[in-house]
Amino acid sequence: MWWFAALHTHLLAAFERAGPPRGGLLDAGCGTGGLLAKIAARFPGRFAIGLDADRGACARAHAKSARPVCAGSVNTLPFADRSFGAIFSADVLCHGGVDERAALAQFRRVLAADGVLVLSLPAYPWMLSRHDIAVDNVRRYTRSGLDGILRGAGFRIVYLTYWNALLFPLMIVTRKLLPAPTEAASDVKLYPPPLDAVCRALGRVEDKLLRRGLRLPFGGSLLAVAAKEETTHA
Repeated sequence: MWWFAALHTHLLAAFERAGPPRGGLLDAGCGTGGLLAKIAARFPGRFAIGLDADRGACARAHAKSARPVCAGSVNTLPFADRSFGAIFSADVLCHGGVDERAALAQFRRVLAADGVLVLSLPAYPWMLSRHDIAVDNVRRYTRSGLDGILRGAGFRIVYLTYWNALLFPLMIVTRKLLPAPTEAASDVKLYPPPLDAVCRALGRVEDKLLRRGLRLPFGGSLLAVAAKEETTHA
């Protein structure tokens, strides 16, 4: 689907633009492995592993990526301190079963001294809708709010922007203005090929803007790259 294609492209491009640190790569909350497979393909010489709370998703992610995947929670990562050069986490901190503060502390713990955290998260609390109920999102974020959360957790902001700006007006219409169905339902699904092609084309336009380092003023999601700040003692 166009949404996942754009999401994965933006995450990987932001990581590469930040000057990728050495070390292993963790996809924290890897789902069925789409992003993990792309990480493995893009960085074939580096150790990459996925983690997800759903054992069925873990099995599918391993089959899709041919990389190790373990079952576990981002609240209590089963890895040693400073194990990874980078952590990717796509739409995970927003979930109902995730303790945001604990997860960020765990991310910081397992990152190496020069490690980076690459995040995508849904934007704007006022955009909570039937879609979020369907996918178990209980939190959405603003740019300033996420900036404060990451700094408070011991990270330095490298890059922070909204994304999915070109289709954001359509998101508002479909999620907030049109009559809601009787049951919660996500609009992240396969679209008819012509519509999918249009969305992919808009995603490519946005990718070109973000690759130039631009920060979009609004959008349906947030993209962040944050570096681990080392605590210094006098």
